[in-house]
Amino acid sequence: MATRLNPYLHFSGNAREAMEFYRSVLGGELDVMTFGDAGGGGGEYPDDGVMHAFLRTPDGLELMASDGHDPDAAGPDRLSLSVSGDDEATLRRWFEALAEGGQVDVPLAGQVWGDVFGQVTDRFGMRWLVNIGSTPA
Repeated sequence: MATRLNPYLHFSGNAREAMEFYRSVLGGELDVMTFGDAGGGGGEYPDDGVMHAFLRTPDGLELMASDGHDPDAAGPDRLSLSVSGDDEATLRRWFEALAEGGQVDVPLAGQVWGDVFGQVTDRFGMRWLVNIGSTPA
């Protein structure tokens, strides 16, 4: 098995909603284990809270998340999610879907390095960097 680096998002009670939203944008299979599935949250976490969620997309993206962590460990100031590639239609669709209910911080536009880049903070406060690579002439 190859070594991978996976973004792991921390939420304070809405991890399932966020991960279902990301699945609706990015596609793929979402597996969710609640604290109840693992024997209960022990009074500290609700049984229906997300202990671990894992989204695997057809494009090879993997995203993980959970509830119940220190709220200071989460948020856009601590993390950016970067997606890049040369499938312009897909990346533009993702950017627009992530912006729904969120905020476009940097509109998709051509950049000095030759690619199209934009930044959006989604409705869950997560910052996404989208880079559409230019195709060789």
